[in-house]
Amino acid sequence: MCPKKIDVKVLDTVVDRMVKTVHSSKNEVFHIGEHSRQEFEQLKKESLETRQKLNDIIDEGDRLEAHTKLARMRLSEVSKNFKRFSESEVREAYERAHNLQMNLTMNRQKEQQLRERRDDLDRRIMNLRKTVERAEALGSQITVVLNYLTGSFQQVGEMIADAKQKQDFGLKIIEAQEDERRRLSREIHDGPAQMLANVMMRSELIDRIAKERNTEEALKEVRDLRQMVRSALYEVRRIIYDLRPMALDDLGLIPTLKRYLATIEEYNKLTIHFRNLGEERRISSRLEVALFRLVQEATQNAVKHAEATEINVKIEISHQQSMVVVKDNGKGFDPEERNDKSFGLLGMRERVDLLEGEMTIHSALGKGTNITIMVPTNEASEE
Repeated sequence: MCPKKIDVKVLDTVVDRMVKTVHSSKNEVFHIGEHSRQEFEQLKKESLETRQKLNDIIDEGDRLEAHTKLARMRLSEVSKNFKRFSESEVREAYERAHNLQMNLTMNRQKEQQLRERRDDLDRRIMNLRKTVERAEALGSQITVVLNYLTGSFQQVGEMIADAKQKQDFGLKIIEAQEDERRRLSREIHDGPAQMLANVMMRSELIDRIAKERNTEEALKEVRDLRQMVRSALYEVRRIIYDLRPMALDDLGLIPTLKRYLATIEEYNKLTIHFRNLGEERRISSRLEVALFRLVQEATQNAVKHAEATEINVKIEISHQQSMVVVKDNGKGFDPEERNDKSFGLLGMRERVDLLEGEMTIHSALGKGTNITIMVPTNEASEE
């Protein structure tokens, strides 16, 4: 199949949208850094409070230990001279020694818990400091890329001699974007996501301790903390998916789509039916990324713009071609009407054109939208 002709202005449009995408990525990194910085300050404050509580508990423990020693001496004296003391005096000496010993034991347990909490906070503060530093470094690198894109790189279309060169260049741009997304995805996964997972495990341990001591107030605080952490963990994982799902490299397209669509279904409280009509096999990395992005964009459009409550996604991968169908029951639109805000559909069309495929859209107001995408598998997978 002969490569399709692409006008120079199309590549300039792609570069302009790349600039917008990189700007958006820079904002995301900035928000992640700011969120981590705020949490860092909160944890520092909590660490100071925990250390103060620990010092108070230690002081109280030293005082209890001194009283306990005196009570033991008194009990020893009573035991040696049993006949000199009344029954009530003996009972009082025993109960005082016992109560003080129990209080001292509980004090030592609280001290141990506070020490563990202090150490955990120190570890989290250290991880957050590294996350903030990485976010700042990434922000600086993205700024360099933006300076390059907004400079001479925007005029690169004028230097490309023919349509094939421009097409190859467009593919390189997309591959560079995916490489950057993969790297940033790893950074976030190893930083905030790992830290939040550790906090979840820690909160469950505190929950069990609180249940054993029947402290309802502590349980409520732990449940609130757990819900907050779940929300934060979901947001981090959503960002990772938007950048590049790591499961795509490890598991392949079909398992990754299943996991992604299940997450979208659960978070947005709608129904998504997914069917794989072909065999579940690996294809070229470039085609897997492209098909995932196309399904991702189509489902996001159905959720955000069409306000759909039910989405059907079908995919079939054969040796000759790959087919993707995304159908929703949303409010639909008029395909003939020009819409300057339909950036998502334009981006999908450009990606399909770069793969030398075809995309058809059937939609009407109030009747939902049906998107069908056909791309060659054999040619798209060639190096």
